[in-house]
Amino acid sequence: MSLAESWDRYAVGSEPRRSVNARGRTTWLNWTQYADHGPDEGVLGPLAGRRVLELGSGSGGNLAHLVTLGATGRGVDVAPAREAVATERWGRLPGLAFRTAEATAYLTETDETFDVILSIFGAVWFVEPDTLLPLIRSRMAPGGILAFSHLPPGGQRPGFGTAGLRHDHTPDEWTRMLTGHGFRDVRVSLIDPPAGRAVGTMLLRASAA
Repeated sequence: MSLAESWDRYAVGSEPRRSVNARGRTTWLNWTQYADHGPDEGVLGPLAGRRVLELGSGSGGNLAHLVTLGATGRGVDVAPAREAVATERWGRLPGLAFRTAEATAYLTETDETFDVILSIFGAVWFVEPDTLLPLIRSRMAPGGILAFSHLPPGGQRPGFGTAGLRHDHTPDEWTRMLTGHGFRDVRVSLIDPPAGRAVGTMLLRASAA
């Protein structure tokens, strides 16, 4: 079974995102694996007029939210089912587009540059960092922001990683790899889980030098 087929099977079995969150909002950004938990888009800084790429855009809800704040959004996901769902739900938003592609292939082929690149439990967690990070850096505008989240090392939750190898690294290891590939000002946050849950979320943010 190919990588795309594996992730497509996982995507088809995933529950759709709610139409409204606990605050009554129809769009929102969530860095963690828990609904209505953790920081918001403020991690990325100002978004109006910014070009944003999401690697592993899933059903498109996070990226759509950034577009409603004035960004131009490009979403890439390896699972064809994800593009279909995202386009059906969010395709009406101007400046937003989704594409089925493997992350390294897309970054190699595109000639666009981006002010913000994000990955929420997405490609940065599943693609070899020494292959992916240089490609991300090559497509970032000066001063651009890379932000990504995934489970902390050892944070096991059924369902994540069933379609590919996870790259679980410690904060120090991620910092070393990011700086080694031309990023600076690396910031790591360990977000505690909500009450009653055991596994938190690791969030990293770095700037293009």
